[in-house]
Amino acid sequence: MLALEGEVSEVYLQPGESYLARKPAILRTILGSCVGVSFWSARLGIGALCHSQLPRCPTNSTVRPSLAMGRRYVDFAILDLARQFDELGALRSEVQVKMFGGADVLLVNNTTSSKPKVGRLNCEAAIEVVEAEGFRVAASSLGGTSGLNIQFHTRTGEVLLRRLHRVVSEDVIDG
Repeated sequence: MLALEGEVSEVYLQPGESYLARKPAILRTILGSCVGVSFWSARLGIGALCHSQLPRCPTNSTVRPSLAMGRRYVDFAILDLARQFDELGALRSEVQVKMFGGADVLLVNNTTSSKPKVGRLNCEAAIEVVEAEGFRVAASSLGGTSGLNIQFHTRTGEVLLRRLHRVVSEDVIDG
């Protein structure tokens, strides 16, 4: 979407996408088990958001994934945005990072399974990579059982979130 002079553009991110805004914008997405990580530099006036679906990019391949494929993974997407901020002259100490999502939104009857769910694995990967890269987490809303509607304002660094109500439906079969 193109913005007119003085207007703020709006960008909706689908799962597996990242966006870096060099001009004020509102970056929107809806998260369930996926994780969204926002990056903001007040000094440079830039902000970015990634919407990743899976925790770790496969390392057993000899072929490096394309940007489009890699951004599906939490670790790859965070490292990609960190690299872009580095190239634009941002210092890790000045970049404000916020993390969201990773909810257990699917109702599963198998409560005895000890296998971690993808939402939890996404959260763990995001925390680990952000900390390893030397960023400070300014705010987070990770885990839980409800999805989130995110609006990241890159002019101010504010992230507005709205929790989505979990809908449980029953199938009714007549006669």
